[in-house]
Amino acid sequence: MDRDLVPAPTRQEATESDLAAVRAQLGRPTRGTRAVAHRCPCGKPDVVETVPRLPDGTPFPTLFYLTCPRATAECSRLESSGLMREMNERLRTDPELRAAYLKAHEDFLTRREAIGHVPEIENVSAGGMPDRVKCLHVHLGHALAAGPGVNPFGDEVIALLEPWWTAGPCVE
Repeated sequence: MDRDLVPAPTRQEATESDLAAVRAQLGRPTRGTRAVAHRCPCGKPDVVETVPRLPDGTPFPTLFYLTCPRATAECSRLESSGLMREMNERLRTDPELRAAYLKAHEDFLTRREAIGHVPEIENVSAGGMPDRVKCLHVHLGHALAAGPGVNPFGDEVIALLEPWWTAGPCVE
């Protein structure tokens, strides 16, 4: 997919309407949602930013949570294709990619630490960073929220996805 089709990051405080859309997308109440980190071209949230410690006290390392069911399904499709095995092999053999991925890990940690320090998850990012690729959903969420050039695997996922918004909003 052409990255130009994907809107730039649009971090905004989550409104009640946004939270209702995310509840409908997830099919459950939201947990620790702090802001909308990215909006789908349809206008609905597709990535939310979460607090590093949930209201019940649970540490929550996933700063950017992909909420759109269509984008989530597209990531699952890529994961089932074996793409992560290929990405992990490239990570092991390509020093430039490894360095860029380490920077993505550091970006993720810096952004989360700016919200709050949680000792239990200190130096733990998400999606396997910085040593492996574990979850394309996390990488897509990070890439959409941070913009191009921050997470190399997230950028690759964007390039491989079918535009998930073409059928219109995933929830009404």
